Amino acid sequence: MDVDIIQNDTKSMTKTAIDRVYQELRQKIIKGEFSPGERLKVETLKPLFDTGASPIREALSLLTSNKLVERIDQKGFRVSAVSAENFNEIFMLRCNLESLALRKSIELGDNAWEEKLVLLHHRLSRTSMADFDVWEPMHKSFHMCLLEACQSPILLSYCNNLYDQNIRYRFLAEKNSNYNSRDVRHEHDEVFNATINRKADLAVEILLRHYTDTGAFLRESFKTGGMASR
Repeated sequence: MDVDIIQNDTKSMTKTAIDRVYQELRQKIIKGEFSPGERLKVETLKPLFDTGASPIREALSLLTSNKLVERIDQKGFRVSAVSAENFNEIFMLRCNLESLALRKSIELGDNAWEEKLVLLHHRLSRTSMADFDVWEPMHKSFHMCLLEACQSPILLSYCNNLYDQNIRYRFLAEKNSNYNSRDVRHEHDEVFNATINRKADLAVEILLRHYTDTGAFLRESFKTGGMASR
């Protein structure tokens, strides 16, 4: 009996370590602390995250599923590259898949979904964008909640992965001084109001404009060399 308890505690501690490394490494990649194409060596990461090799390998494997990390044959891992072509593909897929998911979510969403969306929008509106570690998870929760009533787990999974692939590009766009002139909170308010009032065409139009505005800054940055493909 004691052996079973010890084994269960060990498994729980290992899972906790994997989750912690996954979240912390994901944030560092998103924020550019690890550069696109940079090798991610387990031995180098062990002291950084104060843990053993196994949780780090597991976390790196998980990060390959949302394309933030690439496996290099049998040689290990590296941060995924960024390029104009990659961004354009992500942008095209997000626009098409999230348009479909948002329409279905508005059509099928119940009162519980509405209440959750209202709560998340309220919390997001009261969170400072300057505090990335707090604001970003809230921002993702809001965007995914817009879609989650579509009743299609596969579609939601694609949208979730595309969000994670896109997030590095958005973070790079936010470093552009012109990007910061946008009223992103107002854009969130607009898509929230259209969604909660079940105006599907308007909600989709606003959501796509929200993404297109971000995309315009990124494309210009690629053209001017401010974010060279790597």
